[in-house]
Amino acid sequence: MAMRPRRSVLYLPGDNDRALEKAKGLPADSIIIDLEDSVAPANKEKARAQATAAIHERGFGSREVVLRVNPIETPWGMADLHAAIAAVPDAILVPKVSNSGDVTGTAKVVKAADADPRIRLWAMIETPMGIINAKEIAACAPDQDNRLVCFVLGTNDLLKESRALASRNRFAVVPWLAMTLVAARAYGLDVIDGVYNDFKDESGFRAECEHGRTLGMDGKTLIHPSQVIPCNEVFSPTIDEISWAQKVIKAFDEPENARKGVITVEGRMVERLHLVMAKRVAAIADAINARSKVEEPWF
Repeated sequence: MAMRPRRSVLYLPGDNDRALEKAKGLPADSIIIDLEDSVAPANKEKARAQATAAIHERGFGSREVVLRVNPIETPWGMADLHAAIAAVPDAILVPKVSNSGDVTGTAKVVKAADADPRIRLWAMIETPMGIINAKEIAACAPDQDNRLVCFVLGTNDLLKESRALASRNRFAVVPWLAMTLVAARAYGLDVIDGVYNDFKDESGFRAECEHGRTLGMDGKTLIHPSQVIPCNEVFSPTIDEISWAQKVIKAFDEPENARKGVITVEGRMVERLHLVMAKRVAAIADAINARSKVEEPWF
């Protein structure tokens, strides 16, 4: 599959038609149209109809469109899932994934419905059991029938379930984030960090984005349009990172380095593992530039 950036992943309530319309003009890499937590029980069916209609219209351009359904065991879950399959979003976000069966069970429904092969599954890791079982959940990814490509951290729910206290340095949640990220990377999955609740706190938000990027996150889930641009800035490769990646790639492309495991680039030792990292930086930069609507490259 082609690499795609998932720097900014904006939640949108499925029953808010104004928010859905506004999202069509935002520079978010991905949007999650939500049928679960942000929608009251009385509005569930309205949200389902409105969200799937918006997806059918294909008006979100190059943005990755993800539909978060209600858990299958709820009164709305199975209807949500079948409506999602019919609407053909880029992905379906499975909430409250606590074990591998939550992924494989959903995947079986998707397969039985003969769903479009383009539809992927994302898994919401937001329970203590989900953290404990992160490795087993991630291990579903190699089986193509499971369609699993991405984890999304639900940090608010994790704080609630664990009774931990939120803090500026996220002291309590770092072990959970790191455990989940390493499990995901072992099976080639992307990982999206949890939300920052105070959308008016720009400096705090940017600091948490930097924290997530340092941990290795691919991007961050967002609750407000104002968070999109600073999130994109933090999770984009810098000019220096892109320049270095290009130098590493070029150096290994030289005929005399074709069979070498270690070379020197500008006085620094570089191994083939650095080449893999460099190629990913370059690919992400190319993907970001390709989806940009401006004529000039962003870097």
